[in-house]
Amino acid sequence: MVGDPDAGLGISRLHFPVQTLGPGRRAGIWLQGCSIGCAGCLSRDTWTPAVVTTATAAVADWVERNADDGMTGITVSGGEPLDQAARLAELLGDLRCRPRLAGQDILLYTGYAFGVLARRHRAVLALVDAVISGRYVQSRPSVHPWMGSANQVLTLLTPRARQRFTGPTGPRQLQVSADGGRLWLTGVPARGDLERLEELLGERGVRLGDVSWRA
Repeated sequence: MVGDPDAGLGISRLHFPVQTLGPGRRAGIWLQGCSIGCAGCLSRDTWTPAVVTTATAAVADWVERNADDGMTGITVSGGEPLDQAARLAELLGDLRCRPRLAGQDILLYTGYAFGVLARRHRAVLALVDAVISGRYVQSRPSVHPWMGSANQVLTLLTPRARQRFTGPTGPRQLQVSADGGRLWLTGVPARGDLERLEELLGERGVRLGDVSWRA
């Protein structure tokens, strides 16, 4: 699975289930490396490019292993996924070819404007159902549970996306999970959520060390 930087995708994290970045129970794929670097980003630990990579087939195998556990979709985030556009298209093409994943929708997060995707990354757009696009702007908080700032746009590209991504989205939620001695936060926090979380954990005797949003 691990090789030179040209052998596959730089992966930050794989997690299932994700229930805070899109509808239903989703496989979450976070890519490592971001050339945009939005101020106030929650995931600054994903900015540095990956030193080692993971074969796209291995990532697709991991997604497929979750297919029978109530999985309804796949969310790709980062980092900036389109910094690895060619390998990302390879992964998405593999996912689309697997019969067990035929019913899954794919949501892509990117800091680039949708017009940039339409001009430069048509191969990726052809393989996803929905895109949340636009830089994170800290001064423009969003009330949408899947978007960090109000300038970001959700674009629905397929009938499947228009069926699943419209209608009530429910309240904003955060997932907290532990893995390898680290706590992982999944979701889009509102203003003050991170401070409240840190306070609640402190009341339970959990002290946070290095955190991604202060990296």
